[in-house]
This record gives sequence, C-alpha cells and structure tokens, in this order.
Amino acid sequence: MMDNICVIPEFDNGKISKAGLGMITAARKDNSEIFALVSGADTDIEAVKKDLQDYGVTKIINICLEDCHKKNPAVFAAAAAAIISEYGITLVFGLSSALGKDILPRLAAVLDAPLVMDCFHVDHENNCVKTSKYSGKAIATLELQGSIKVMGIRPNAVEPVPVSRKVCAEIVRHDFPNVSDGGLKLVRAGEAGNDKKVNLAEADVIISGGRGMKNGENFDILFRCAEKLNAAVGASRVAVDSGWVPYSMQVGQTGEKVSPKVYIACGISGSIQHFAGMKTSRMVIAVNTDENAAIMSNCDYFIKGDALEIIPELTRCLEKDDQ
Repeated sequence: MMDNICVIPEFDNGKISKAGLGMITAARKDNSEIFALVSGADTDIEAVKKDLQDYGVTKIINICLEDCHKKNPAVFAAAAAAIISEYGITLVFGLSSALGKDILPRLAAVLDAPLVMDCFHVDHENNCVKTSKYSGKAIATLELQGSIKVMGIRPNAVEPVPVSRKVCAEIVRHDFPNVSDGGLKLVRAGEAGNDKKVNLAEADVIISGGRGMKNGENFDILFRCAEKLNAAVGASRVAVDSGWVPYSMQVGQTGEKVSPKVYIACGISGSIQHFAGMKTSRMVIAVNTDENAAIMSNCDYFIKGDALEIIPELTRCLEKDDQ
C-alpha cells in the first residue's frame, strides 16, 4: 500500500533551506508519494520545483490564501489540515525551527494527531522516531500511533540526499478564501536581528558567547569572526537574560537546538541546559578562562584563555589568509 507523505519545506532567500532538504530526506520512504505544502507568498514555486523534484517530491501544493492571512500560522495550519484530509496523507513532516514550532503543534491539534518535535532519526519500518529528553541526558525512541502522525525534524540532524531516480513534480493550486483564522490576528511581521547573520538553526559553524563576553558590545567580536568563518552567532541564556543579545540567538534547552559541524563556545560555562541545545554538534571547541568549567569536559578541543583576546587574534589570522 502506497503511503502519502506531506512535507512543509522552509525557504531562505527564495531557495529551499539545507535543513529543509534534510527534512525531506528523513521523510522519504519506499513506495510513497511526497506532497510539499508551499505558500506562494513565501517563494516562487516554479523556481524551487527542480530542488523539490530532486529530493523526491511528486506533488507540490500551492496554498493560496488571502493577503491578510498569508503570514498567519493558524490559517496555514487550517488550510494544510484540509489538504492532508483531502489527499489521505498519513505522515506529516516539518522542521523544529521557529516557524515549525508555530505551525506543527497547531496542525497536530486540528488533526487530533500525535506530534513529536526535535526528532533526529526516523524509522519508517517501525513507525518510530528518536528525540532527546531530560536536557539531552537521555534518548527516547517513541512509537507513533494513529491514522496521521506529525513530526518535527531537528535542523541539520539529517544530511540532504537527493533521490537517484528522475521525478517530475506536478504543481496543484488550492485556494482558501474563507478559511478560519482561529481567532488569531497577525498584527506585524518582520525579521529579527541583523540581516547579515547566517541562519542559526542551519549554520555549519556557530560561534556562541556567554557570561565571559561581559557585555553586549563585545558580541561584535564574535560577529566579526563569524563573518570570516561564514558562521552564525549564538548565545547562552545568561547573555540573553542580561539583555546583551536577543532571544533569537539563544542556544539551549529553552532556545534553539542546533547541530552544526563546528560549535565554538566562548566564555560559556556549559550548563546542562546549554549543552542540551548543542550536544549533537559534530565538533565542539571551547574557549574559557576556567579550566574546570563544565564545557571543558564536553568538548573536543579547548583553549584556556580569555575569548576577548583569543577570538580577535583568530579574526586577524583569518583576515591575513584573505589577503
């Protein structure tokens, strides 16, 4: 029996994000049809059609909403639920990103479906997913039951792998002129922070600052280094609670959970709450004046020193390489 699988890709500057392609890779299974739910308000569908085809998407559903509803997550969830019911979709995948956390729980509630967020492995054969629990101290394997199942994949947890066969995707337009807003009205939408930043959830390299940065102005040191590394800048909860940087930069149990190739922790003690958000990094480098800090025993390499001195020197070395 063929399964109908739905994916909700996310876009960055009109292109499908790398994390989104990884999510589609995790969603694929043999003998299945992949539906991609896309809002024409987010991107040019024809422009992303090839990428979606390359990763196995067979049908692209263009969700067309009224202008006043195009950025409303409750409206999108209601429209997506209608499509999922119409096409007999049994598995729904999105990202455990800021957008995914806004849409997927609403969608699961409308569908009365089980939901697991922050998954890093999917076992289609046994209807199981793996996610971390208790601040990353344990790995839970959960079996999902029900006619429809909803999963949020941790960004960068799955490497994107295109399909080997040729796929030709069909674009189908669905208009929703009278869909309910669920009592939620979007007042304003905008980008947070510096528009030059690399997306934190999808970055291959992240350089984060904590209490050791001492103030918000010193985070400019990290931004200058990040520019040379093509990296994103993150922060510990202490730095966010102190008002040095916005919450959108927070890495940890109550912030963004990231899986970069390299994570550089600058002046971060390494509490279990912070570690829960970056423990799946492939390589962790710590810079700290305290050799007994928890981060020093949870890293691959460390430098005992002041990040306010070490990072500017690293930036200078990178600048010399550019010359």
